[in-house]
Amino acid sequence: MVEEEFRNKISTVDEKGKRVWIFPKKPSGKFYSKRKITSYLLLALLFAIPFFKIDGEPFLMFNIVEGKFSLFGQVFWPQDLYIFALITIIMVLFIILFTVIFGRLFCGWICPQTIFMEMVFRRIEYWIEGDWTAQKKLAKSEWNAEKIKKRALKYSIFFIISFIIANTFLSYIIGYEEVWDIATSAPSEHIVGFIAILIFTFIFFMVFLKLREQVCTTICPYGRLQGVLLDSKSLNVIYDYKRGENRAKFSKKIDRKEAGLGDCIDCNQCVNVCPTGIDIRNGIQLECVNCTACIDACDFMMEKTNQPKGLIRYDSEDGVSKNERFKFTTRVKAYTFVLIALVGLLTTMLVLRSDFEVTILRTRGTVFEHNTDGEIYNIYDLSILNKTNRDLPVKLKLMNHAGRIQMIGDEILLKSRDDIQSKFIIYIPEDEIKSLKTTVEIGIYEGDNLVETTSTKFIAPKI
Repeated sequence: MVEEEFRNKISTVDEKGKRVWIFPKKPSGKFYSKRKITSYLLLALLFAIPFFKIDGEPFLMFNIVEGKFSLFGQVFWPQDLYIFALITIIMVLFIILFTVIFGRLFCGWICPQTIFMEMVFRRIEYWIEGDWTAQKKLAKSEWNAEKIKKRALKYSIFFIISFIIANTFLSYIIGYEEVWDIATSAPSEHIVGFIAILIFTFIFFMVFLKLREQVCTTICPYGRLQGVLLDSKSLNVIYDYKRGENRAKFSKKIDRKEAGLGDCIDCNQCVNVCPTGIDIRNGIQLECVNCTACIDACDFMMEKTNQPKGLIRYDSEDGVSKNERFKFTTRVKAYTFVLIALVGLLTTMLVLRSDFEVTILRTRGTVFEHNTDGEIYNIYDLSILNKTNRDLPVKLKLMNHAGRIQMIGDEILLKSRDDIQSKFIIYIPEDEIKSLKTTVEIGIYEGDNLVETTSTKFIAPKI
């Protein structure tokens, strides 16, 4: 029976609480090749998206400083916070649903931390310092000329890549034009931006140089939630203990079935390639990020010993213990239904989202007045937010009453992505007024085109 002591501590910390440095063997195989293709496509998207624009607006940008967010070229302002709240809820629910079905597949294949660590920084490390055994030897060696040369080269490349990542990260916040301006100008001209780039560069540099797998095993909240979200029917990278036990070294002279031995030849290749230092044969563990390196290593050894592949594979606990195929459970169906409903609601809100935010209020401290033309008038405060990419000359017209609107001050020229405050007066003939409070509809026009309709109350003498 497998000892459960490993569950009381993480693999990267020893009994004294000291960091255990992981030197994973360089992986290879079918899944690793697919991960490389997936990773480099995602990296290309990550670095390219800040340069994509739709109608002059970034494809994706989260400008927290200005409170301006761009999603698929559509700009959202703090007034659209409810839409972002709904998007956040949908994302959380999607993560729950995805994890319930596919385990931590996201962590191993899509997460930027894993992609940068395993497909960029780790590969550079293999290129400079060699495979795992060479890295162990170099780590234990004295600081001679060779070690200084290799470490200096590695640190320099790591810092340059971290600098590029930091600039890309900031491009999602303030736009690539602003980042380029900061990078090409004297530091004194953009001192805050320059310091921000240096801070982010240092953070990324230390994450990939020192923290590494600790981000996945102890820092990332998604990793900590795994134990709550997974069940016996979730797909995971899993060891088929029914087929693999009892373990024994491979020998051509022994018939393993007759000797009561399993297919696992106890070669430890699955352990050697693991980037978080676990033994997958102990069962599903918090540290496993489903990177599939152990699957490739095990399949290679199975092929070499003429045994069926799949001793380690994508499967569920019930798939191994009960030989059950994956099914959509009631919980998965419920999550799916709610997710589809929320996506439908979000789509509807985006389609019906107005290009303008119009607020009209009667000016505080004022009352209705009469003029010599037999009209009653009220004074109003106007606030308009233009969410479009166009500069608009705006005019106001009464929609459901005889009367007229007169602006106080200049005519309104509403610039793109800008708001404006103004005042206007509504005049209505006295014989058109039938009650103390009358609801009047006001049309906001761009030339002859009606772009928005709103309403307000018109106060008149008691009839």
